[in-house]
Amino acid sequence: MAKKSKIAREFKIIKNVQKYATLRKELKDIIKSPNSEFEDKRAAVEKLDRLPKTSSHTRIRTRCFKTGRPRGVLRRFNLSRMAFREMALKGEIPGITKASW
Repeated sequence: MAKKSKIAREFKIIKNVQKYATLRKELKDIIKSPNSEFEDKRAAVEKLDRLPKTSSHTRIRTRCFKTGRPRGVLRRFNLSRMAFREMALKGEIPGITKASW
């Protein structure tokens, strides 16, 4: 089980990413646009640098919603491999059965 502070930090980062998503997209569009002037691009880069580090989407770490484990997380279920196996064997995940042929 992950520390509660790590899980709380992750939720804080997700909240921050959602808060600044539109602003980051607008600034990046200005920077990438071939039609915008150099001064506009420079101003956009400076504004982007002033945003919090946690507003970047790459800061998000996928975690198991049951255990908080950061590694071995299946995206489709948001569960770690061990929590997924445990729940699947108990029949708690609909449509998932153990393979046999």
